[in-house]
Amino acid sequence: MPRHESRRTHRRTLQVLLVALTTMISMLPWTGVAQAHGTIINPQSRAYQCWKTWGNQHTNPAMQTQDPMCYQAFQANPDTMWNWMSALRDGLGGQFQARTPDGQLCSNALARNDSLNKLGAWKTTTVSRGNTTVQLYDQASHGADYFRVYVSKQGFNPVTQTLGWGNLDFITQTGKYAPAQNISFTINTSAYTGNHVLFVIWQASHMDQAYMWCSDVNFV
Repeated sequence: MPRHESRRTHRRTLQVLLVALTTMISMLPWTGVAQAHGTIINPQSRAYQCWKTWGNQHTNPAMQTQDPMCYQAFQANPDTMWNWMSALRDGLGGQFQARTPDGQLCSNALARNDSLNKLGAWKTTTVSRGNTTVQLYDQASHGADYFRVYVSKQGFNPVTQTLGWGNLDFITQTGKYAPAQNISFTINTSAYTGNHVLFVIWQASHMDQAYMWCSDVNFV
């Protein structure tokens, strides 16, 4: 084959490979920086607990009987667990209560995460009454303008009652935190015993972006 024809053949081959590679990349799911955030890992938020416990065995039939709340969540939308770090809404301007209806707090009013609002016996994290440590893991190290923390009222039953703003006691609003992957702070929960919902709002620092989660706890 003449040398100039060989060069043309190589160029055409490279062009075909480049087009094929570009097509393959375009078909991959986009998981850019906008989705790389975090959640409360202690006490574990609902989606994180389901992902950590069952992510590697999400087709295990034992989940249906051992952890029925996670089972219904995986059946409703597995992406809720795969993207445990991306339960965010932009541009709320601090109007959390006005723009988050009762019954939608645990999903941050995101339809794709509605399974997190379902009534039932979610697995709880046992924590000691008094000073309770709350830990955020943030993949993108965005920092926090503040955290707002609530605990469900004494006597509220998260198994049979829908969580609304009127069911929560406001505990504290923290100060600002510098960007870091791990942020911890302490709250006082000495007034509570038994099963409760710990509800946390994270106002991220990089933009007006708010996250809301429910963590199921047993204060002892």
